[in-house]
Amino acid sequence: MVEATTVCLRSLGDGRSGTVRFGRFLSNPKVTTAALIEGWSAGTAAAVRGRHVLALQDTTEAHFRTAAGRRRGLGATGKGNVYGLMVHPVLVIDAESGVCHGLAGGKIWTRSGLAQQPHRKRCSADKESGRWLDVAEAAKEVLAGAAQVTVVADREADLYAAWAGVPAPAFHLLIRANTNRVLAGGGRLYDAPAAWPDADRRIVELRERADRRPRQAVLTLRYGEVAIKRPDYAPDKHLPPSLKLRLIEIRELDPPAGEEPLHWRLLTTHAIADAAHAWEIVRWYTQRWHIEQLFRTMKSQGLGIEDSQIADAERLLKLAAIATRAACIIMQLVQARDGKTNQPAADVFPSEEIATMDALLPKIEGATAKQKNPHPPHSLAWAAWIIARLGGWSGYASYRPPGPITMRNGLERFKAIALGFALQHV
Repeated sequence: MVEATTVCLRSLGDGRSGTVRFGRFLSNPKVTTAALIEGWSAGTAAAVRGRHVLALQDTTEAHFRTAAGRRRGLGATGKGNVYGLMVHPVLVIDAESGVCHGLAGGKIWTRSGLAQQPHRKRCSADKESGRWLDVAEAAKEVLAGAAQVTVVADREADLYAAWAGVPAPAFHLLIRANTNRVLAGGGRLYDAPAAWPDADRRIVELRERADRRPRQAVLTLRYGEVAIKRPDYAPDKHLPPSLKLRLIEIRELDPPAGEEPLHWRLLTTHAIADAAHAWEIVRWYTQRWHIEQLFRTMKSQGLGIEDSQIADAERLLKLAAIATRAACIIMQLVQARDGKTNQPAADVFPSEEIATMDALLPKIEGATAKQKNPHPPHSLAWAAWIIARLGGWSGYASYRPPGPITMRNGLERFKAIALGFALQHV
């Protein structure tokens, strides 16, 4: 999948016999989604040893074209006639450098129907939201060798059961607040920062998004300790009646007319020493965009998982598990372009394809020093430079660095070249 940048079995199989083999693999009952997900973390444990890493959690929906008589065993994923499956991985990022170390487990499922019991009356283990706890707990084993782990997630993960059960020594949570919780000493969570002084101010560049133009923003920082109260409706009565956490509030001052101001409330189990440390925790939270990039690489900007025509849910679940790992490898290849990850090319490419790159390099390097591959031979950065050039990148360091689409195009072209190189002596 990494080489072909597609999940289409016809393309992967390179002919009818290969397509049939892929189909048999996905249909084999000995090949399970759980085993494929377990394989996600191969190599991750060694990569994180002794490091502070961010374990990014999130869920994406993969939608598939269906008709009333052809649901393929898929469950509803949203309002209306929308069916598909859910993918919830843990993507591991280095807290200092932002380098992707791989995956640390996750969950893939399709809904079987609507729950009969009201949401508030069900225990955490009986709710779909229990995935946030289960996946974090499973990641502990994979990331046990890390010096420190910070689980980073958006508002959907703001669950009292998670705050009560997941944290451990050197295993922290950092989650954007979802509800205006009741505090143990009285009052509400969102009102607490009003009594705290401004700790610092900074001018930052806000990147362009679909709903926001790029701009400079003046941000004010406040932080302090809060004790959140267990919800009265919580069925998990064994949980402690209150929990002490730290709250960081980031608020934009004087936003442009018509623009929604940036306003974050971040809850964490980390102790906050000073304003500089609080800003560092905010920076960790901003690394969430990496998991969104993983999802884009799986879908529209890469492998095209939602275009698959596989006929049943069980095989689609397995295909999604493989595609998630492939998307992670493509991300690592994109990151390797600047040479900071120090990974060998053999982490992604077999020896015969590295030999193809050796033969290909003199033909795609330019005549000047600025158009030479600057990375150590046979490093992943060296390979990424070659793939990016094949994808249309100019090779000049002063130009915008290549992204996932450039890498996807380069990989597709490289596959054809590697096939021809392998056939030269046949």
